[in-house]
Amino acid sequence: MNNMLDYELTLFDRINVIRDTIKKYGEENFYISFSGGKDSTILHHLIDMAIPENKIPRVFINTGIEYKAIVDFVQSLAENDPRIVMVKPSRPIIKVLEEYGYPFKSKEHSCKLHEWQLGHHAPSIISYRDKERYGCPKILKYQFEEGFNMNISHFCCHKLKKEPAKKWQKENHKSIVITGMMRAEGGQRNTLSCILTNRSGKVIKFHPLAVIDKEWEDEFIQRNNIQLCSLYYPPFNFKRTGCKGCPFALKLQEQLDIMEELLPTEKAQCEIIWKPVYDEYRRIGYRLKKENS
Repeated sequence: MNNMLDYELTLFDRINVIRDTIKKYGEENFYISFSGGKDSTILHHLIDMAIPENKIPRVFINTGIEYKAIVDFVQSLAENDPRIVMVKPSRPIIKVLEEYGYPFKSKEHSCKLHEWQLGHHAPSIISYRDKERYGCPKILKYQFEEGFNMNISHFCCHKLKKEPAKKWQKENHKSIVITGMMRAEGGQRNTLSCILTNRSGKVIKFHPLAVIDKEWEDEFIQRNNIQLCSLYYPPFNFKRTGCKGCPFALKLQEQLDIMEELLPTEKAQCEIIWKPVYDEYRRIGYRLKKENS
């Protein structure tokens, strides 16, 4: 970082925010949403720094479409840390996609298109369809017309991640989830607050990394000699992990190219799981190279 003082002040602030928040609401009420990625690994270490010997569970949802290296990384941590909890969804990815529909472009697009396919033509959906800016891309407007028959929805993440997490949370009597989400990720997270409450004012989410940026993260990793999943190092050099081959990924073609060279078996799995979406992306030349190009 350009200013080491900024790093130290941010670290001091985050440690105190974590310590004060968890003390105020009770350590026994918290759990960490642990993906095995860079942000949640930093969060895992930062909370230990703020509250040594804490017993806060780190809950990893193994959706079946996590990178093998991520699963291996989480399992290796679990061997020496009983706080790591591994949870699986009740249904496999293929069954979820067949029943609820495939993700396409983004959560917003998939949500709006899903509602449209159900016959809901609310003003917000029509506005999204017709807007030139911040709406449906011109190349995808045909999906709101007759003849487009692929079942689209935004439920994939909900069914594979959120529902299993909520079920575990309820069964284990936890009321507050700690996440590694950051404003620096952009999009809808630009206005992310550190504390999120429900309508009755009860705290339900804690985002201690909300004000952190990537530069600070890198400094924290270097200073504390933190080991990340192997995907973040050469020859992979991933910037993000998440569900492999997810159609929401902006750099999907780049991701698949890397997988084809270095993770061919996992790339082949993605081609099977996401086939209808990949076929359509390639047909129209959106996010993936156009057919025969």
